[in-house]
Amino acid sequence: MESDSNSAGQRFQRLVDIMARLRAPDGCPWDREQTFESIKKYTLEETYEVLDAVDRKDFADLREELGDFILQAVFYAEMAKDLPEDQRFEIGDSLDFINEKLIRRHPHIFARVESEKETATTGEAVLKRWNEIKAEERKNKPAERKGLLSPVPRALPSLAEAQQITSRAAGVGFDWTGPEQVLDKLREELAEFDVARAGGDKSEIEDELGDLLFVIVNLARFVKVDPEQALRRTNTKFRARFGYIEDKLTEQGRELKGTSIDEMEALWQEAKQTLPK
Repeated sequence: MESDSNSAGQRFQRLVDIMARLRAPDGCPWDREQTFESIKKYTLEETYEVLDAVDRKDFADLREELGDFILQAVFYAEMAKDLPEDQRFEIGDSLDFINEKLIRRHPHIFARVESEKETATTGEAVLKRWNEIKAEERKNKPAERKGLLSPVPRALPSLAEAQQITSRAAGVGFDWTGPEQVLDKLREELAEFDVARAGGDKSEIEDELGDLLFVIVNLARFVKVDPEQALRRTNTKFRARFGYIEDKLTEQGRELKGTSIDEMEALWQEAKQTLPK
């Protein structure tokens, strides 16, 4: 680790300086060729690598992945220096924005004077006030940003987009009253999916499957489970169990190809009993 005398701010500035050097006229050809569009895929990749390290509780790896994650922000901001003057910004502007926002949205902590401090003793109360302040801020946004759902980026992964837009709609009362109603809706959508599947129209099948997934995202919200995290957990479980099947077949000198589904299912059930959940 760096010495205490080398502050986080100094180390962050070193990263900014390195990125500026890489993007300089005589810098790295690859870094200079990149655009906002071309590095989006790396941003998504680095995001999921951070999540993977958290899932595995590999904090040494998390330390490294967070560095890669932070680099993405610095990379975007360095490219932003080349934008037209009325759009141009640098990483310091982004830091100012997030610092000011955190202070503004935590009046129970950062009130200008003690008498103005708000009471928020639970996480739920803090989140409620956070969303109220966000709503107040939206009133001051440019006129082209219309509608409650407009601020939710359409480019988000579909699961994340569904989480955000359903939460926003629920925040103004457009919601079910409890998980039982959501389950009823899920059964209704499942029946509609069966009808679409029987009809064989691919577009209709896709439409109804989307409705099913959307309702499941709402169900996750009601039971206070992050659907992204739930699915990642299931993916990890599937990997482990499928790996168990492969290992057992290898021990027998066999391969997946040529193994019957009944044999694989038997090993799957064995994996469920043997491996931790």
